Amino acid sequence: MSETLSQGLRARAEALGQALPPLLAQAEMLAHTVMLGEHGRRRAGLGDEFWQYRPAHQGDAARLIDWRRSARSDAHFVREREWQAAQSVTLWVDPAKSMGFSGAKGRASKADRAQLLALAMAVLLLRGGERVGLAGGLPPRAGRTQLVRLAAELAGSAEAGDYGAPQVEGMVSHGRAVFLSDFMGDLAAVEAVLAKASDRGVLGAAVMVLDPAEEEFPFDGRTIFESMGGALRYETRKAGDLRERYLARLAERKDRLQSLTRAVGWHFSTHHTGQPAQMALLWLYRALEAGR
Repeated sequence: MSETLSQGLRARAEALGQALPPLLAQAEMLAHTVMLGEHGRRRAGLGDEFWQYRPAHQGDAARLIDWRRSARSDAHFVREREWQAAQSVTLWVDPAKSMGFSGAKGRASKADRAQLLALAMAVLLLRGGERVGLAGGLPPRAGRTQLVRLAAELAGSAEAGDYGAPQVEGMVSHGRAVFLSDFMGDLAAVEAVLAKASDRGVLGAAVMVLDPAEEEFPFDGRTIFESMGGALRYETRKAGDLRERYLARLAERKDRLQSLTRAVGWHFSTHHTGQPAQMALLWLYRALEAGR
């Protein structure tokens, strides 16, 4: 993948990240923790950077009072610093061939949407001082230079087999993780990785990225179904007769993923490429915050 395309993906992700904070500001549960353009870690605590002044309360030690600021008013003020205990967040973006599917011209493929969401999430996390990396390849680090590395890795990732399985390599003990995939492969592999992540104290969120055609099954009459890698092929003259069974199997898969993630304290959601990306990004943000 060329550097131009990598920069284009990064620009799109940054634009998405810049559009998200106003949406987050409307969420009551994050109103006191989110600052414009940052992951929600700005809170009073241990650190070196000044955050805000607040009126002194009964019980505050005298050493906490900023006497210079207090001299300008009739009240005493405490100088608060920002909490700076950075987290390590590991992203896994499914590189499988199945992620290349798009059910309509002009609609992003599942891979495009997953990469965009991963990089946009990295923008928010890195701005908040977190360390972000990619499972199996790029160790979590902080700073804007890491964003360039992430963009290059995501844009240049090679396609794997027809269906992918998450990786536990690179996850930091007691850190956070995000999985972005269509989860159309073997769920036993997903269960095994979640178990290993749980053993390391890793919490996180998994997003099932689907194309609307995969959710709605709008097929009828003679249809040839073929996997993106060409390994699987099925032809039928009555595709409409398969709809009910297909939707039931898809619902079972979603329920299974929900159960697997819930069992280890993770969050699970489904996102369609026909939906605005901000919806999934907002959900991911809140899911990681809830896991702290």
